[in-house]
Amino acid sequence: MQSLPLDALPLLVSHYFWPLMRVLALISTAPVFNDRAIGNRVKVGLAAIIALLVGHNLPDSHIPLVSIMGLWVGCQQLLIGAAMGLTIQFLFVAVRYAGEIIGLQMGLSFATFYDPSGGENMPVISRILNLMGILLFLLFNGHLLMLEVLMESFQLLPISAAPLNREAFIALASTAGMIFQCGIALGLPVIALLLTINLTLGLLNRLTPQMSVFVVGFPLTLSVGMLALLLLMNNFGPYFYHLMELIFARLSQIMLLFQ
Repeated sequence: MQSLPLDALPLLVSHYFWPLMRVLALISTAPVFNDRAIGNRVKVGLAAIIALLVGHNLPDSHIPLVSIMGLWVGCQQLLIGAAMGLTIQFLFVAVRYAGEIIGLQMGLSFATFYDPSGGENMPVISRILNLMGILLFLLFNGHLLMLEVLMESFQLLPISAAPLNREAFIALASTAGMIFQCGIALGLPVIALLLTINLTLGLLNRLTPQMSVFVVGFPLTLSVGMLALLLLMNNFGPYFYHLMELIFARLSQIMLLFQ
């Protein structure tokens, strides 16, 4: 039976503590894992299991746990994990943004539901697209790709006191612009169709003022919007897969810029 000296215990704890910080930051910000329906104990337990599996293959960092350098390294691990989680979160924010614009054009912006995963009210179209995005994310093994990026991050960014490159944070902020670009691209067919109908109704209102546009317009835009949304579902899966590839490629670039 092997015995562990008490002097080596703090270094052993710190060896697994730093990976735990990065994994916890990722789980707290990444989609699916940060769902409020998942208890905090489950999240911490999952992060501890992943940290044990990862830390077993990592070299010793020899960074004291209770020290100024330990505080610096801990903040770095939190930033790296949060950056990875937020980058992947942009994928679902773009989908929800497309749902908000489509719902606004359809006249369903007032119809909101409480989202138990995010803890806020969400338009009904955004809720539907968000649920479909989660199912597709799991179907395309996005959660496994996320863990794979996490494993590779420990090779690209080993645990050390070296400062992080600020170019990575600039790249992270520029990646947020993909929310509007990809969200508009996803909902553009439905938005263009509904905008054309609204322009046509506006012209009819000017030509025939006796016709009540409000009585005709709302059922018409709602019916056409639901039909267009149904047709959009045929291309939602391939576009979401393309968007996943784009986000994970951008995440790899951000990890390289952190060096």
